[in-house]
Amino acid sequence: MTKENIEKVRVFALGGVGEIGKNMYVVEVDEDIIVVDAGLMFPDDDMLGVDIVIPDVSYLVENEDRVRGIILTHGHEDHIGGLSYVLKKINVPVYATKLTLGLVEEKLKEAGVLRHTTLRLIDSNSQLTIGSTKVSFFRTNHSIPDSVGVCVETSQGAVVHTGDFKFDQTPVDGKQAEIGKMAAIGERGVLCLLSDSTNAERPGTTKSETEVGQGIADVFDKTEGRIIVTTFASNVHRIQQVIHASVKTNRKLAVVGKSMIRVITIATRLGYLDAPKDLFIDIDEVSKYRDERLAILTTGSQGEPMSALTRMAKGAHRQITINVNDTVIIAASAIPGNEKSVSGIIDKLHRIGADVVYGQAKVHASGHGSQDELKLMLNLMQPKFFVPIHGEFRMQHAHRSLAVSVGIKLEHIYLVDKGEVVEFTNGQARLAGKVPSGNVLIDGLGVGDVGNIVLRDRRLLSKDGILVVVVTLNKKTGEFISGPNIISRGFVYVRESEKLLDDANELVESILKKCVSENVNEWSSLKSNVREGLSRFLFEKTKRRPMILPIIMEV
Repeated sequence: MTKENIEKVRVFALGGVGEIGKNMYVVEVDEDIIVVDAGLMFPDDDMLGVDIVIPDVSYLVENEDRVRGIILTHGHEDHIGGLSYVLKKINVPVYATKLTLGLVEEKLKEAGVLRHTTLRLIDSNSQLTIGSTKVSFFRTNHSIPDSVGVCVETSQGAVVHTGDFKFDQTPVDGKQAEIGKMAAIGERGVLCLLSDSTNAERPGTTKSETEVGQGIADVFDKTEGRIIVTTFASNVHRIQQVIHASVKTNRKLAVVGKSMIRVITIATRLGYLDAPKDLFIDIDEVSKYRDERLAILTTGSQGEPMSALTRMAKGAHRQITINVNDTVIIAASAIPGNEKSVSGIIDKLHRIGADVVYGQAKVHASGHGSQDELKLMLNLMQPKFFVPIHGEFRMQHAHRSLAVSVGIKLEHIYLVDKGEVVEFTNGQARLAGKVPSGNVLIDGLGVGDVGNIVLRDRRLLSKDGILVVVVTLNKKTGEFISGPNIISRGFVYVRESEKLLDDANELVESILKKCVSENVNEWSSLKSNVREGLSRFLFEKTKRRPMILPIIMEV
C-alpha cells in the first residue's frame, strides 16, 4: 500500500511510560509495525530475587508477520537491554548506529542469537524504507555517542520519536544536535511527537558535558592520592573525560568491572574513545605504582550489591582496598529507586575515611534536557499531537504542562499508560483501546516464570517465614505412623519457642484426627484444614502469618 493511501496510524508504548527504563515504543502505519527501542528495567524492591524486567511483547509475537524491524535510538541498557530476549521471540531486522550496533553485537553473541539476527547500520543521514514506510533520522546529544531521533513518515504527517536528548552547546565529541534538520521536519508537518520527559520537572537547561570534564579535571589536579572514579559503564563521554584527566596528570588508569571493560574495548575499537596505548594498566599491576600516579575507573555508581565499588567499600574486593588517602568521584546521579543504595555506599566510603566527591560538585551532568530544552524541541517540531514518553507519570504530567505553555492544545496531548493506543485517522486522534502489555520478569535463566503468585510467596516468606508440617499416614488404615513434625524457618527461633511449637503440634494432630473420624481423606482437604487451623492459631499467638506448607505422606 503506498504512502498516499495510508489511512490509519497507531502509536503506543509497551514500556517506558509511567516508569524509568524498559523503553519500547511501537508505530503502526497500516500493516507496517515499526518498533523503537527494546530496553530493560531494574527491579523494584518488592520484586524479590528478580534480576531484570523487560516489556511484555506478546502483541508483537502475535503480529510477527507485520513487524518490519526494531530501531535503536542509542546504546543505553534501558533502550537495548531487552533486545536479546525479544529476538528470541521474533526474528526481525535491527537498525542502529555504529556504536550502538557494536554494543548490541556483544549482547546478542552472549545470548546466542547473533547468528540468526540481521543487523543494519544507520547514521543520522540514513533514509530508509522499512516495509513500505519511509524512516529518517536526526542526531541528538546524550551521554553516549551516536544517539539519534527517529522520524516515521505517514500520509498524515510525521511521527517523531526524539530518543533521549539534550541540547549541548559544547559536546565532548564536538558533534552538535541537528537542530536545522529538526526544524525542517517541523516545517514539513509533524502529526505526533513522542518526547523524552525525564527532566520535565527541572527548570532551565541541563549542564554541558564539557563542564563535567572540567569538574573532573579540577579534582584530578588538586588530589595527591589515588583517585577512584565510578560512572555508568555506557557513559562513553564521561569515560573520555576521565582518560583526559588521567593523561593530563600523568596517571595510569586501571579499569574494574566486566561491563566497563567491555564498553571501553568496543568504543576504542570503533574510534569513539581516544587514549594513549600505554595509559591503561591491568588491575593486578596497581600495587606497582605510587598512589599519586594512579587512577581507577570502576562500575558501581548505583550501589549495586555485587558491583566492584560496593565490594571495595566493604573491604571485600580481591585486588583493591580503599584507604583514607583515596578520593572517590561518583560521576553519576542515582536512578530513581536507587537513592538508598547510593547513599549507603557514600556512607561506607566516608566511614573508611576516603574523600568522596559527588552530587553538586560538578562531576555529573544529566544526559536529558531540562524544561527549556524540552520546550525548544516542541517549538522545532510544532506537532499537531503530543505524547510525553520516557518517564514516570509525574514527569509526563509536567511535560504536558510545558507543551501547553508553548501553544499545543490540551486536548491534543495524550498521557498514556503502557498498552494504551493513540490512533490517528485523517489527521484526527483518539484513544483506541489497549494492547497486551506489562512486565516480564527475568530471574536467572528463567524468562517470565516468576509471576505475581511467585512474588507473593516470596514476599510472604521474607515477611513472616515458613512452617513445614510433615505427617506420615498408613494408606490402608488412615492412622498416623509419625508426626506431625513442624519445621520452622524465618518464623520463630525454635529453642525459644518450644511451647508454641508443641501447642501447634497438638493442634495439627487434633485437626487430622477430626478429619479421619469424619472420613475426610482427600489430601487437598486435609492440607487445607491444617493450613487454616494452624494459621488462625499462630496469628492469635504471634500476630504473624507465616507460609504454612503441609506435607502428607502415605506408606
